[in-house]
Amino acid sequence: MGRACGGKSESARILSKELRSKKKGVVGLGTVTDPYQPVEKKYEITRRCLELLLRHDFPVCIQTKSSLVLRDMDLLKKFTNIEVGLTLTTLDDGVRAKMEPGASSVEERLRALSELSKNGIKTWVFLGPVMPYITDIDALVDAIAEVKPKYVFVDRLRLKEGVWERILEFISGFKPELLPEYERIFLRGEDYYSEVFERVMRGVGRGNEVREISSKFDTA
Repeated sequence: MGRACGGKSESARILSKELRSKKKGVVGLGTVTDPYQPVEKKYEITRRCLELLLRHDFPVCIQTKSSLVLRDMDLLKKFTNIEVGLTLTTLDDGVRAKMEPGASSVEERLRALSELSKNGIKTWVFLGPVMPYITDIDALVDAIAEVKPKYVFVDRLRLKEGVWERILEFISGFKPELLPEYERIFLRGEDYYSEVFERVMRGVGRGNEVREISSKFDTA
């Protein structure tokens, strides 16, 4: 969740115009910026967009880190085709607060997944990025299994341009003893994620689909 985030008040107007001419297809909310940033509580831009999408009965896929999605349950239940995904990176809310300041707590997100499922809405989990030796995979997988999402995406930490420097800064301030491990994994190519994916498969793969986002380590 961004600390400096402004609302695009014209989004609903633009969407209304686009929906009149576009061929019906799945509309993704949250592919770039979380649609339930804290400012959404005040401006309700996402809610207005959902109202328009519902009017035209477009399929919708939402990804968020916020339990604020529950506010729009009345609309979500009316869609013919909708699914909602919640991002989970850790089960430790202290770690979550450092990695995702401003986002809903882990407990709130798990409750949101449960409430959505109870109301007949297809749910999924984006498990990532998995932070080596910080993300408690086994505990997180157990918690995910309890809320029974339809499927789980697993994503490793991908070092696009500028990310490694930020990771070094974070690890140095949070758990400096892990710096050698991160260098072995991300600079020397030591395999860490194969076992992670297998543990997720064992934990939630029974009756649920598990998909690995990054099949190859990406440094570009």
